[in-house]
Amino acid sequence: MMPGNRSSAVMQQRAEPVDSLDDFPSPPWAGRALCEMLAALGLLVPDHYIWECACNRGYLARGLADTVGPDRIYGTDIFDYGWPGMAALFDFLSNWSDSDLPDVDWVITNPPFKDAAKFIRLGLERARIGVAVLVRVAFDEGAERYETLFADTPETYAFPFVERVVMHRAALREPGSTYWDPRANDGKGDWKKASTATAYQWLVWVKGAEGRDTIKRRIPPCRKRLERPGDYPPPDQPPVGEDLFSTAPERAKP
Repeated sequence: MMPGNRSSAVMQQRAEPVDSLDDFPSPPWAGRALCEMLAALGLLVPDHYIWECACNRGYLARGLADTVGPDRIYGTDIFDYGWPGMAALFDFLSNWSDSDLPDVDWVITNPPFKDAAKFIRLGLERARIGVAVLVRVAFDEGAERYETLFADTPETYAFPFVERVVMHRAALREPGSTYWDPRANDGKGDWKKASTATAYQWLVWVKGAEGRDTIKRRIPPCRKRLERPGDYPPPDQPPVGEDLFSTAPERAKP
């Protein structure tokens, strides 16, 4: 049974300072792309329940909900970003009793980079089917991460995007849109186009598939097809805790 929305009574509340958060909102289309990949493999169906345990402002949950419906998404985060669909405010890495845990098929999220391995391991304990995380392609690298995660718990599937998934700190921006960056131009500020040089992928762990070699399947170009009206906030909406628009010059965007 899924707990009701905005209920924090059964969970230990914990709020982090805004400047300590790994705050990179995920575009809904990236969630829709994952759902298509999992559905094609018979791993995700409309009656599944999903725990989005670093739900941020709810953008990724919006994409996932197109497959399972909003009532089957359980969104939580360590910080309240103001998304009304968040079910509870708490730390996914906390120690909870089994009676406090939601009953879910999947844990799907964009986890804090430094804690991603912990999210994956705990997710595998708390989901019936598996875990999917949206991470940089560079997440595969590093001897320490190999020793603490991949050596004994390799992913079942790797779904790298062939397109760039634009993710910026504290704000979701439509690719190619123009925004004011007060840090650009040696702190003088400048108009920039929303883009990224970072490559992202979905890594998926399916319970019961341990010991099998990882299967890699690229996510073909699909952003335009999977974007929906209303996916992106207005371009002049300031992110939580940081008004990046207060110093923008009063002139039309180029």
